[in-house]
Amino acid sequence: MFVINTMAAALAALGRHGTIAVALSIFAGMLVPGLAPALKPWLGETIIVLLTLAFLRVDLAALRILARRPALVILAAAWVMIFTPLLLAGLFGAANLRASQPDLYFILILQICAPSLMSSPAMAALIGVDVALTLASLLLCTALTPFTATVFTHFLLGNALIEPFGFGLKLLLIVAGSALAGAVIRRIVGNRHIERQREAIDGLSVLGMFVFAAAAMDGVAAHFMAAPAFVLGITALTFALALGMMAATTLLFLPAGRHRAFAIGILAGNRNMGLMMTAVGFAVPDLAWLYFGLAQFPIYLMPMLLKPLARRFAENR
Repeated sequence: MFVINTMAAALAALGRHGTIAVALSIFAGMLVPGLAPALKPWLGETIIVLLTLAFLRVDLAALRILARRPALVILAAAWVMIFTPLLLAGLFGAANLRASQPDLYFILILQICAPSLMSSPAMAALIGVDVALTLASLLLCTALTPFTATVFTHFLLGNALIEPFGFGLKLLLIVAGSALAGAVIRRIVGNRHIERQREAIDGLSVLGMFVFAAAAMDGVAAHFMAAPAFVLGITALTFALALGMMAATTLLFLPAGRHRAFAIGILAGNRNMGLMMTAVGFAVPDLAWLYFGLAQFPIYLMPMLLKPLARRFAENR
């Protein structure tokens, strides 16, 4: 019992300091020799575990937001999962990326078709914006993913790169299976025990995010040593896309209130690329993998960078 309590306390402490821990995991993956390639084979399983832990934290109270504010939740999900991919796909088409940079175009399409990160509600809580709205919208975005992502990837990438039925089925199995696993665990363990162990569950999520981020850095350091300017350019692109989606969404939803607008902006700017990569079996071109790794920087660093701005938004709502 002592060992179990000690482990639970350690996980809870890790969960309370998760922002710093996951940010450091990116640099650990680049700087610790052999760490990223050793963890890379476990990426798929890690993503499923993270999804399951996220669904484990979801209870029926969050779903009641759909009934109380259905219009805003549906509009937010439609913007994130339908209108944003259409607008960005048009932008990529205007830039002729499909012909000039096909590997980069491939991973960008996967990114814009992905749902929001399952950690978005935790990010919203960290920076002090509307957590309930974030969670309810996230659940709807995730539920839509197997259908919207299948349609968009089919028309934007074609059958030669992704077979639509198999891709959609894998997404559905991953999302539905993780949600079912989380519900079964909650049913067996009980809501009260889950609530008492929230920080420990967060600690487990931090461990999973460490594995994920460190593994995603496989090859990034080598690319940087070979072509630093190119890698910095791709990194700038990942930040520009994430911050651009967040800023545009926040401005669009300002009539709903600043704190709600920023919450929806978090959903739009932080996409679960890992879910999409799992569905394609991580069989992606080298440049696509590099972008995937570098895209973790805005995801893991933005909570610390944006916290002061989000607080100002919340204070002036």
